[in-house]
Amino acid sequence: MNDTNTQRTESRAERERQWNGNGATLRGLRVAILATDGFEVAELVKPRKALEEAGARATVIAPQSGSIQGFNHDVKGEKISADVDLASARAGDYDAVLLPGGALNADALRMNKDAQTFVQETDKAGKPIAVICHAPWLLISAGLTRGRKVTSYHSIQDDLRNSGAEWEDAEVIRERNWVSSRQPNDIPAFNREMVALFGEGREKSRSASAQ
Repeated sequence: MNDTNTQRTESRAERERQWNGNGATLRGLRVAILATDGFEVAELVKPRKALEEAGARATVIAPQSGSIQGFNHDVKGEKISADVDLASARAGDYDAVLLPGGALNADALRMNKDAQTFVQETDKAGKPIAVICHAPWLLISAGLTRGRKVTSYHSIQDDLRNSGAEWEDAEVIRERNWVSSRQPNDIPAFNREMVALFGEGREKSRSASAQ
């Protein structure tokens, strides 16, 4: 095994040790989950659980107050209570963003100017963003995908390529301050890399504040 492969293996092993052995990896981290009606249930509920188990505070932010309707593919699933109205939410109050998928959810959010501004400010600040399935649609509409490497649900790969992104069919991709995955089957890898990325993002923020 060459040095590059050794470093990659050690890096992966370290992330897995943090994931398996440190339930407080993200203690106090404030994560904004942007979603609306039509979100894919597994892609919100399971990542939120992983974040909370790692110690993060996950806040569901939606364009409307009350609850939002989830789907299991094309069948209605559970509803989730929205914690904060999107119009009044400030990106500066959060350390990271999670964007779950679901075609209806992602298509509605990409047209929402408040959602576009939220992710633009998050990305400009270098804070981590996790996206899965159709969620990159919002990043496209926010003008953030040119020159970025990303994966997604296969049906929107042309949209990403046409926006200037480098699309790859992969279980999970980490690139700079983004992590992306394709679909619900990828959630274990997505959660692992999301928690690792969010933890690294917090350490960078702390180091910058200390200087």
